[in-house]
Amino acid sequence: MKFSKAELKEFLDQKVIQYNTPEFIDSDPVQIPHLFQKKEDIEISGFLTATIAWGNRKSILNNAEKLMNIMDRSPYDFIMNHEETDLKNLDGFVHRTFNSVDLQYFVRALQNIYQNHGGMESIFLDHSERDSLQPAIHHFKSIFFELPHQPRTEKHVSDPLKNSAAKRLNMFLRWMVRQDQAGVDFGIWKNISPALLSCPLDVHSGNVARKLGLLKRKMNDAKALAQLDANLRKMDPSDPVKYDFALFGLGVFEKGLF
Repeated sequence: MKFSKAELKEFLDQKVIQYNTPEFIDSDPVQIPHLFQKKEDIEISGFLTATIAWGNRKSILNNAEKLMNIMDRSPYDFIMNHEETDLKNLDGFVHRTFNSVDLQYFVRALQNIYQNHGGMESIFLDHSERDSLQPAIHHFKSIFFELPHQPRTEKHVSDPLKNSAAKRLNMFLRWMVRQDQAGVDFGIWKNISPALLSCPLDVHSGNVARKLGLLKRKMNDAKALAQLDANLRKMDPSDPVKYDFALFGLGVFEKGLF
């Protein structure tokens, strides 16, 4: 499809209105953190859900729900007050390559972050840069893995400085930071500007972005993300990742068009 710049912005703005609605929650992993009211419960459930948000959507939702039940539907309390015997309850959990060994480390790492680093928001706030949160993701990963751990677990937290698009972490950050009048994203991290967010770049959003001329790079990596971010920020500098709803919606729900 060929659009002028003005036409493209108008087209995508309309698609944001179409897909950035409360109904979106019902089919998306964001429904898991919407089970909670407390800030830390939203953060932890959102982070763990985003971590396993790849593959079959039904499987993602089922396993995220299972995870919340294992944590007695009080993820922050579980993270902060678990004992070694509680970690045994995590045995047998698996989502694709993310298994109970990884999950047990994630529980310990999150406890360390809340006890010794002021929580997740504090890390991202302290390490964000003037125009991007991608360096903050890199620093978050280094802090997350400062405890003894098995090397295999590191693959479950992406690093943009190693050329990863960090799709799942960028999705998590969209949930936490973006001020959303429709109520899909939470916007509970008030001290980080939504202007710094990056689009969660995946197969669907990448393919649509290429067809619309927003992305030329063929791989979905950090360089492609920087290219896409630059183009989305031209259309809306204050809320560029609202267009994730448009790109994802076009790719998933309008496959005949794209």
